[in-house]
Amino acid sequence: MAKTIITCAVTGGIATPTMSDALPVTPESIGASAKEAADAGAAILHLHTRNPKNGAPSGAVEHFEPFLLLLFSQTNAVLNLTTGGSPDMSVKDRLKAAQHYQPEMCSLNMGSINFALHPLADRYTDWKEDWEEPYLRGTEDNVFRNTFKDIREIATLLNPTGVRYEHECYDVGHLYNLKFCLDQGLFQAPIFIQFVMGVLGGIGADVDQLLHLKLTADRLFGSSYQWSVLAAGSQQMRLAAVAAQMGGHVRVGLEDSLFIERGKLARSNAEQVDKIRKILELQGNQIASPDEARAILGLKGKAKTRIGAEA
Repeated sequence: MAKTIITCAVTGGIATPTMSDALPVTPESIGASAKEAADAGAAILHLHTRNPKNGAPSGAVEHFEPFLLLLFSQTNAVLNLTTGGSPDMSVKDRLKAAQHYQPEMCSLNMGSINFALHPLADRYTDWKEDWEEPYLRGTEDNVFRNTFKDIREIATLLNPTGVRYEHECYDVGHLYNLKFCLDQGLFQAPIFIQFVMGVLGGIGADVDQLLHLKLTADRLFGSSYQWSVLAAGSQQMRLAAVAAQMGGHVRVGLEDSLFIERGKLARSNAEQVDKIRKILELQGNQIASPDEARAILGLKGKAKTRIGAEA
């Protein structure tokens, strides 16, 4: 059986500090939480950063630097930098760190969506930071922009660095977008697709929708792709387990769900990684190491990034 890659998405740009004390929002806490996740079995660390003064999503290179250097030196994990940032961030700001550090992997969103977080604001009354409530409510009238021009410009800037992409597909149409871009020569097979399920504005986190995504990807890409699943919210572990049974890889982490089980907040990213690892091993999946993940995905290796040049 092919080995299963566990990705951990450590902090993201969705949750806000009020929602969970476990959410890492400083460079020190992001680094520590990510290292724990790697030690627990995550081969890939999907990384966003935050403004250390207030925990708001950030794209600043200087906010990435402390934890990237720590993770480069203290883990062997694949460091996967976001180019998605947060729904209210410009494409230029979302790309800064990836351009600077030239990592092995970057996320790349394959289409624009109504990335809606505003219902989350109704769950809270007391906020730790002034920016949180307007940030969440503002997404009711915000389109998370990822046009074909944006995708082409990102590929043009990053392809020469040898980066490989986590192609984030929030709906079936994004798979067709990816096929078009592949046919245009923007990307080279084999590709790595992340089925993003359960975000309001995208496809639902249902098993039948996962099967639809998988069958569509099979038809479009044949055997020239690897795939993974993240389910935002309560279906995180369930759909990850199903995906691994179907031959896919999995993603967990506090970016995608703040909970370890229904009604119980996770204590850390590592707790989620440990749980999904145990589930996968019990159902017969073997967990990929970072170097095995590099081989599966055809990555250039950590020595060819600019992260090491900063160490």
